[in-house]
Amino acid sequence: MLERLASRGFATVDEPGRRIVRHELDSGGQALPWLDAARFAQRCIDVARADLAGRDGSQWTFFDRGLVDADAALRHYAGASTCSIDELQSYHQQVFLTPPWPELYVGDEERQLEFAEAVDEYWRLLNAYEQLGYTVTVLPKVDIAERAFLILSALGLP
Repeated sequence: MLERLASRGFATVDEPGRRIVRHELDSGGQALPWLDAARFAQRCIDVARADLAGRDGSQWTFFDRGLVDADAALRHYAGASTCSIDELQSYHQQVFLTPPWPELYVGDEERQLEFAEAVDEYWRLLNAYEQLGYTVTVLPKVDIAERAFLILSALGLP
């Protein structure tokens, strides 16, 4: 999705978790979700904060996951949060989620989450976004071009 939106000229920010996992695997670090999930979630919060601070406020920026996702993970794994409500409500009011679909879900070296865990995470995120007052649109299982069209149309963008 991000590649499609970037090809349309929009700024995009890759998922903090994948960037952290790549760095940790390359450097022999231990802040990996399958080794120390709470430490990993805190690192995701740190990266997501930097991503928010670094965005260009003059243009639309699409994030693949962010602070709310990382905070929900930290709450799940450590039972606490290090984020303020103001921080967690820093994104556009409209949020788009795609559920994990069994026929499309693929784990890899960076994402070692089992499908059932991905489903649990999806429901935690949906709940977290709704509790924070975001308007959540669950995207249908259609091709990427159509999903991008649905997102841009919902936001009134060309």
